[in-house]
Amino acid sequence: MKSFLDGLIDGSSLLQAVPRGLVYTVGILLACKAVLLLVSLFAGEIVWMERRISGRMQARIGPNRVGPQGLLQFLADGVKLMAKEDVIPTSADRLVFLIAPYIVFAGVFAAFAAVPLGAGLVPANLTFGLFYVLAITSVEVVGVIMAGWSSNSKWSILGTMREVAQVISYEMPLAISALTVAVLAGTLNLTEIVDQQQGWVWQWWVLRSPATFVGFFLFFTAALAALKRAPFDLPEAESELVAGFHTEYTGFRFAIFFLAEYAGMFLFSVLTVVLFFGGWHPGVPVSLTTGIGRALGFLVLFAKSAFFLSVMIWIRWSLPRYRVDKVMYLCYKVLLPWSVAAMVVAALQVLLTGGR
Repeated sequence: MKSFLDGLIDGSSLLQAVPRGLVYTVGILLACKAVLLLVSLFAGEIVWMERRISGRMQARIGPNRVGPQGLLQFLADGVKLMAKEDVIPTSADRLVFLIAPYIVFAGVFAAFAAVPLGAGLVPANLTFGLFYVLAITSVEVVGVIMAGWSSNSKWSILGTMREVAQVISYEMPLAISALTVAVLAGTLNLTEIVDQQQGWVWQWWVLRSPATFVGFFLFFTAALAALKRAPFDLPEAESELVAGFHTEYTGFRFAIFFLAEYAGMFLFSVLTVVLFFGGWHPGVPVSLTTGIGRALGFLVLFAKSAFFLSVMIWIRWSLPRYRVDKVMYLCYKVLLPWSVAAMVVAALQVLLTGGR
C-alpha cells in the first residue's frame, strides 16, 4: 500500500504539494472503505446463497422476487432492519451494549487486511500474515462477552459462556492445523504460501503431505466451530437460549452480528483456499501476472471459496446440533490431538526431506 501511494505521489505534481502523511491517511481510509464495501457485499450475497440453498434442500424456492433471482434481497432485509426500533433493555449496561456488535464485526473486518484475494490484490502483504489473521479474529470473542454480559439477560449470559468455552477451545486446533502448512512452507506470509502452490494441481498443499491432507479436514471442522455454524451453534441455540448472546439486540445492531458471521464464513473459506487449495492458481501452469491474468486469478479464488461456502451451508442444513459435552469432547479428544500429530509429522517431513 505504501509503495503504491509513493508511486502515486511521485507521478503527480498536485499530490506532491500535499503533505505526504495526509495522502497516506486518505489512501488508507479509502482502502478501508473499499474493503468494507467488498466484504459487506459478499456477506450479503452469502445470506442470499444460504437462503436459496436451504430452500432447495427443504423443497422450497427461497427469495426470488427482489432483483434477478432475488439477488438484492439482502438490501431489502438491510433496509427493513435499519427501520426497526433500536430497543435497549432498561437494566443493560448501555455503553458496552451499544459498542459490542461493532467490536465483533471489527475482528472479522480487520482480518481481511492481510488476506490476499489474487495476485497483487492484498491490502497489507504482511510477513506474519497467517499469525495476524488468526490473532485478530479472536477479537470477536471479546465483543460477544461484552454483548452477553451487558444485556443483563440469563439467555445472553448462558450463550456467552458457551461462546467462551467453545470458540477459545477450537482456536487451538484451528491454529495448529494451519501451522502444518506454515511449517512446510517455511513462512507465515499468505502470498508466499500461495506462490508455492503454482503449477499443477498436485502442487497444492493439501496433496503434498499427509500432514496437510489431514490438517485441511481439521482446519475446516474447527473453522465451523469457531464461526458458531451448525452443528456447533451452541452459543445461539434458538431452541434452548432464545437466540443466545444476541437475544436482546434488535434492528441494525442485530444485523451486524449476522453480517460478522457471514463475513467470517467468507474469510475462512478464502483462508482454506489460500492455505490448502492453491489460492488463485487454477491447478494448471498458467501465467497470472498480466491484468487479465490477475482478474482470472481472482475469479478462480472466488469460485473455490464459493464451493467451501456451499459446503458450510450444506452441513448446517444436514446435521443436527451437538450436545455441549460432545462439542468439547470433539475439540479436546479428537481435533486437538490429531492437529498436534499432523504438525509433528510436518516438522519431521521438513527435518528429513526439507519439506518436499
